Amino acid sequence: MPHPSTPAVEVRDLTVRRGKREVLHQISLTVPRGSITGLLGPSGCGKTTLMRAVVGTQIVEFGQVHALGQPAGSPDLRRRIGYVTQSPSIYADISVRENVAYYAALYGRDHDAVDTAVAAVGLGEHARQRGDELSGGQKTRASLACALVAQPELLILDEPTVGLDPVLRVDLWKQFHELAASGTTLLVSSHVMDEAEHCDRLLLLREGHLLAESTPDELRERTGEQNLERAFLTLITRGSQS
Repeated sequence: MPHPSTPAVEVRDLTVRRGKREVLHQISLTVPRGSITGLLGPSGCGKTTLMRAVVGTQIVEFGQVHALGQPAGSPDLRRRIGYVTQSPSIYADISVRENVAYYAALYGRDHDAVDTAVAAVGLGEHARQRGDELSGGQKTRASLACALVAQPELLILDEPTVGLDPVLRVDLWKQFHELAASGTTLLVSSHVMDEAEHCDRLLLLREGHLLAESTPDELRERTGEQNLERAFLTLITRGSQS
């Protein structure tokens, strides 16, 4: 097992190309354990590609990606990493509980783990509803339950709050903080800069380049801006002038 001080994610000189276009340009970063790290940037900047590289499902042209002390994609990591994609990853023709139970079986978890995961995302009253009977927000939470039932050490969430109303977003971030407090490491992507306030650390991405790796307070100090969206825009402006 890796030493507790080993980063949950370590990326060195990661380059990814699609066809003739390079979409990630020599990215290097670390994600500390037991934290919430926000991966922020506009749509199309490479956030999903980077997350897929960490999960081990992305073809990498150059560089190294390690998760939980092992090369990304290692068989042992399948039970230790949870990945929630932008599109809900549940079956439409079975119930919420049946969806979660299916993933529990894959990970060797018991019935109690299923009930705990469903309750954790606030879907206890909807556990018997089929996937195609859920609202968009409920489908997102059901997908999260399918990842949580594995009790992963590292949870990777790709734009989990897109399309959710403000109340649901607050509820989800509360759950994320509870998970981090229990020792789970979270890597959460978003294109909404106000969500940076919820994160312990930030990775700011633009056009496949990593602009900053810092805490929210460090970013404010670096740019002289208290508003994090303006701080991000300041970094972009400085980059374009250099």
